Amino acid sequence: MSGHSKWANIKRKKGANDAIRGKITTKIGREITIAVRMGGADPTGNMRLKLALSKAKSNNIPKDNIKRAIEKGLGNTESGSYEEIMYEGYGPGGTAVMLDILTDNRNRTAADVRHLFSKFGGNLGQDGCVAWMFKKKAVFIVEKEAFDDEDALMEIVLDAGAEDMKSEDEVFEITGEPDSFDAIEQALGEKGIETASAEVTMVPDTTVHLTGKDAEKMQNLIDALEENDDVQNVYSNYESDDEEE
Repeated sequence: MSGHSKWANIKRKKGANDAIRGKITTKIGREITIAVRMGGADPTGNMRLKLALSKAKSNNIPKDNIKRAIEKGLGNTESGSYEEIMYEGYGPGGTAVMLDILTDNRNRTAADVRHLFSKFGGNLGQDGCVAWMFKKKAVFIVEKEAFDDEDALMEIVLDAGAEDMKSEDEVFEITGEPDSFDAIEQALGEKGIETASAEVTMVPDTTVHLTGKDAEKMQNLIDALEENDDVQNVYSNYESDDEEE
């Protein structure tokens, strides 16, 4: 949930340069491989793979890349080479940050992440220092260009088990418990409603609004963390105004 909203973050990633897009493709491919290795290649019985494939679709990852990632998982190459870690810390202005890590060298990653936090006015914290501020949620983004009937959409998703839906300038953001993901996705699919994003992610209970230099430093921290090869996902309770993005 980096940035002031989920949609702002999606737009920013879609507009990223080729180098950053390449990193996104690599990270999603790695997630697909790990998911297949852990739970098999059938997304029906492998929620982690289903979510990784959904993320691949949202980011327009080429089918050949997805196929190679699945085959790598089935072939069990690089077996046991990656370790999953969750890091927690604080950004500028007292913001909370959580990181999903996939690394083949814990010491290198810890040093790199600690350096980035320090460089941009934050600090890496202890396990549990900010996790209590977040809850795992299923989050769907529907662009109003794709479906603009708010009342109809709300009825569809609430009937499917969603907890809430809010309207932003360009999108509807739907949230629910993680175990409601399949039902909401199916309900949207049956109505032919496409999503710009569909994932299970960490959502902050409250947000911290930053302006000026603090907002700039926080966005620089998020960008630097997302560019790190070992950081799979960045979650934060930071928000700022559109004009400060």
